[in-house]
Amino acid sequence: MKQALDQQIQGSLRTQCDVIGIPVDVATLKLVSQNLIDLANNKATAGKYVCVANVHMLTVAKENPLFKKVLKKAYLVIADGMPLVWTQKKKGFEEAQRVSGPDLMLELCQLCEKNNHSIFLLGTDEETLQKLSCTFREQFPKLKIAGHFAPDRLPENPQFDEELARKINASGASFLFVGLGCPKQEFWCSTFAPHLNSISIGVGAAFDFHSGKKKRPPLWVQHFGLEWCYRLLSEPGRLWKRYLISNTQFIYLSMIDLLKSKHP
Repeated sequence: MKQALDQQIQGSLRTQCDVIGIPVDVATLKLVSQNLIDLANNKATAGKYVCVANVHMLTVAKENPLFKKVLKKAYLVIADGMPLVWTQKKKGFEEAQRVSGPDLMLELCQLCEKNNHSIFLLGTDEETLQKLSCTFREQFPKLKIAGHFAPDRLPENPQFDEELARKINASGASFLFVGLGCPKQEFWCSTFAPHLNSISIGVGAAFDFHSGKKKRPPLWVQHFGLEWCYRLLSEPGRLWKRYLISNTQFIYLSMIDLLKSKHP
């Protein structure tokens, strides 16, 4: 299994596991982050984007063929939500690990600092981006933040903006962190990535967590797959419908999926 993971990261073999019918890469934080920094070291970042998937993202992809294509075109689709990891383990990939957006962001910032690569931040609002930039400069003194941009309110499937793409490319950033929320950030990455020199990574609420705007759940909550519950209690008005629908759908679809895998 370790060999398969190493081969996946080296690009010679992409090890994926279907989760409710959506291919999700079997990965670990260390291997994914090292693979991405290797791409940057080899100047092979252009046109690539990474989707950090959770239950909500997969249920959206299950119902929306256009969004499913977005995931299919991604360089990597990695498991953020623990239920995805549990499914992978249930299907025989014991070494599969959760690779969350916030953790991947921090790991890559650390590696960028060591390897002299820069990052670009896109999403949320100007105040959050300013706080996030200050936090990263304190945490990673040698990290180069090539730029940041808070777009105006965007539709779910944003249109290509040539001027913005030119601005990001001119910054020279190797990594572009996108915090627009699912599925907007994945649609954005799919549309813009072919025109960008950096690797685009949708990291969801990572901007809010690392800027201090919102508090991240304790590690034990994350470990037991209860982050959704923590966030629901924090923002019930905004998130109750999403979690009620997506979690219920995922449980139902997972039961069918696992039954089929046992009885092909």
